[in-house]
Amino acid sequence: MAHAITLEDFTQSRASLEPGADLQRDEALEAAERAAYEQGYSAGWDDAIRAEEETQTRISAELSRNLQDLGFTFHEARSHVMRAIEPLLRDLVAKFLPAVAAESLGALVLEQLLPLADQSADGPIELMVPVGLSAKLEALLAGHTAIPVQIVEEPSLGEGQVLLRSGNLEKRIDLDDAISKVSDALSALYYTQDRSKSVG
Repeated sequence: MAHAITLEDFTQSRASLEPGADLQRDEALEAAERAAYEQGYSAGWDDAIRAEEETQTRISAELSRNLQDLGFTFHEARSHVMRAIEPLLRDLVAKFLPAVAAESLGALVLEQLLPLADQSADGPIELMVPVGLSAKLEALLAGHTAIPVQIVEEPSLGEGQVLLRSGNLEKRIDLDDAISKVSDALSALYYTQDRSKSVG
């Protein structure tokens, strides 16, 4: 028994025999390829733009986080330094400044005394000083001025306070007040720092 063998038909199809059929098919194929290329190019461009935007967003986020970390590190370091030097600053205000004030009080009195003597009448200038300071000031004034000065110790005056009087003129030296203001400013500084740390 014989079997039928099916062979491939190499004869041209009727459509291909029609004039211009190949040209139409080539134009359609070319148009489809062009459309596919443009679609692929557009999709690739969109992907590139999206990738760039994502990169920029990521870089911005990292930069912001790093800046916040730097700010935190700076404020932490500043806070630690300020805490470390607080005892030194307080000792300066409590011990060093009063000692300096006591040493410079005589020079300040002399500085205020000379202009007051020019403005006053011929009468003596009354110099009210804290208890225990009269001998030191007498020795200082003896070598620097021939102005008649009457030194009176006043128990109500603090160690850094001196009052100069001549007639209606009066000048006050108050180093105690200056030291107190420095101390208040120091306390305000640390109070503000503690508040900002507790709020932050």
